[in-house]
Amino acid sequence: MEYGLFLGCQIPARVNQYELSARAVLSRLGVKLVDIRQFNCCGYPMRNSDQKAYLLSAVRNLALAEKEDLDLLVLCKCCYGSLKAAQHLMKEEGETQREVKEMLDDMGLRYEGKKNIRHILSVLYHEIGADALKSQISRKYKDLKIATHYGCHALRPSKVTEFDDPVSPSLFDELVNLTGAKSVDWSSKLECCGAPLMGINDKVSMDLTRMKIEAGKKAEADFFATACPYCQLQFDTVQETMVTDRQIDDCLASILYPQLLGICMGIEEEALGIKMNQIDISDIKSFLSKE
Repeated sequence: MEYGLFLGCQIPARVNQYELSARAVLSRLGVKLVDIRQFNCCGYPMRNSDQKAYLLSAVRNLALAEKEDLDLLVLCKCCYGSLKAAQHLMKEEGETQREVKEMLDDMGLRYEGKKNIRHILSVLYHEIGADALKSQISRKYKDLKIATHYGCHALRPSKVTEFDDPVSPSLFDELVNLTGAKSVDWSSKLECCGAPLMGINDKVSMDLTRMKIEAGKKAEADFFATACPYCQLQFDTVQETMVTDRQIDDCLASILYPQLLGICMGIEEEALGIKMNQIDISDIKSFLSKE
């Protein structure tokens, strides 16, 4: 099983533990990741202001993957949604699509739309499967309650992203449950984490985060679980700031899914970047079964 790894911009710059833990877990599962150094931005920042620039940026990445004859494995849900939307738009035959293909041709690239775009959770669930994951788990969690945060860009628009049921998703919950942890039902599960407004309206952004934290605590969750750098930054870095500034009394720490899975697979904490999280998550090991 081999994929071109698409990291995007935020992970290498601000959430390096996501890359570390994903590589460690996927390596243990026999997945080969190929680094395509020519990859650029997924195009999302330009998506609502210059469609041609957005499409060129996004589709160039897809063309590079096609050149290497590889499907893409994407960690960031924003990147995933952006690339899937570009793939969907390129099925149309318009002036913009023609111009994008001409510009790619000038770069020595060709896009034919023949390769798949997969989020890491989809690869774990559909391509690797529960049985293979369970076979690698050495110690399950016990009495650990997790509030899964799906994020926005993987779920909607569902006909484009093809990730899960946008109204009642279950993929992430099932991946959490197979570790022995329990994915709790919580009222704000599918609401935005607040990250898109950070830097634009910090108050509203943090208000959204606060509501998510309160809902997670009300459901008696021990941790959030994320699979997106933006959501992780909001629940980790931004939440840590909120605690420091006394905007909230105490926090609900967030763990990336590859970290959650990697710990019960027996992978060393350093390889999973556990100490790189702003809010300490090391006590999650206390939930491991004694068997």
